Amino acid sequence: MSRPQTLGQLFALDSLLEPEEIAIRDTVRKFGEERLRPRIAEWFEDAQLPARELAKELGELGALGMHLDGYGCPGMSATAYGLACLELEAVDSGIRSLVSVQGSLAMFSIHHWGSEEQKQEWLPRMAAGEAIGCFGLTEPDFGSNPAGMRTNAKRDGDDWVLNGTKMWITNGSIADVAVVWAQTDLDDSPRGIRGFVVPTDTPGFSAPEITKKLSLRASVTSELVFDDVRLPASAMLPEAAGLRGPLTSLGEARFGIIFGAMGAARDCLEVAVDYAQSRHVFDKPLAGYQLTQAKLADMALEVGKGHMLAYHLGRLKDRGEITPERVSLGKLNNVREAIAIARECRTILGANGITLEYPVIRHANNLESVLTYEGTSEVHQLTIGKALTGEGAFR
Repeated sequence: MSRPQTLGQLFALDSLLEPEEIAIRDTVRKFGEERLRPRIAEWFEDAQLPARELAKELGELGALGMHLDGYGCPGMSATAYGLACLELEAVDSGIRSLVSVQGSLAMFSIHHWGSEEQKQEWLPRMAAGEAIGCFGLTEPDFGSNPAGMRTNAKRDGDDWVLNGTKMWITNGSIADVAVVWAQTDLDDSPRGIRGFVVPTDTPGFSAPEITKKLSLRASVTSELVFDDVRLPASAMLPEAAGLRGPLTSLGEARFGIIFGAMGAARDCLEVAVDYAQSRHVFDKPLAGYQLTQAKLADMALEVGKGHMLAYHLGRLKDRGEITPERVSLGKLNNVREAIAIARECRTILGANGITLEYPVIRHANNLESVLTYEGTSEVHQLTIGKALTGEGAFR
């Protein structure tokens, strides 16, 4: 019997990376294997995540806002950040979501659109994991169509008064600061949409946690409620006008998902290969059957292609050549393939595949959320379709 190869060896993936990127990837992988993996099944089953404790450890690791410059942020490349997302999601999508929302949504919004005072106040603490952020865009009736949001901010003297509700907000119940998007009367809608930096101890703010989830259980998901939340004029993000603000931030988070989804897929595949080699059926390893090898080969092909697509998009982002439709290509393909791979791996594990002894069903359940958050597959298909035809078909 020939010596088995890993996915990385089969595709020579390390040849596409710089030594520093490999070192960062291996550091995050080691953290995931030693600190997270031994507890993740328990956290998922109990729907409890020690998020504040983990945030500080992730801050020490340099994983929070790692692709941002200054204010205590490491200033790593987009590709390095993507590799970190990949390794974190190889453990669990909920852990990667914690990092994505903190760094690519809340921190990025303040870093990209905020005032110097807002940056100085929040970014160093958020990079260190001492303060946790969330991002309030989605509403109960407005997900794919954020322009219709009902949350509003009205001027009252020099202040803003915020009212409304946001839904499905990662980190909401534990956040110290929320970046919230609301309709204003500054311009005609949707250019009237503005972002606000909202300390969560502001009177009128509440964040009830959403429970009874069957996906992303190792993640804090909340509703945000604003009941006459009074904010000073300085709370508004001065450089963000209209939907460009939140959609630019979402593009950052989607980029991390392109890599992250392949982490979940790789983990499922590695578990399925190992299981097939050790499980004997009719007196020989399951891995020795043609149908099993066909499944493994097809899945390896898609995981390898997904990695190479992610790496390519990372290089484009590092050169400043990424576009929304290119991000949509990556998110659509890699999440769609990852969830298919998780389901196929479950068939190889049989009944064992539905238990938390193995990560496969946990990844599959998590990927059901990843499939629709930060833009549904349909939204990304229409984004790609518009790029190909020049015709917008969203309405």
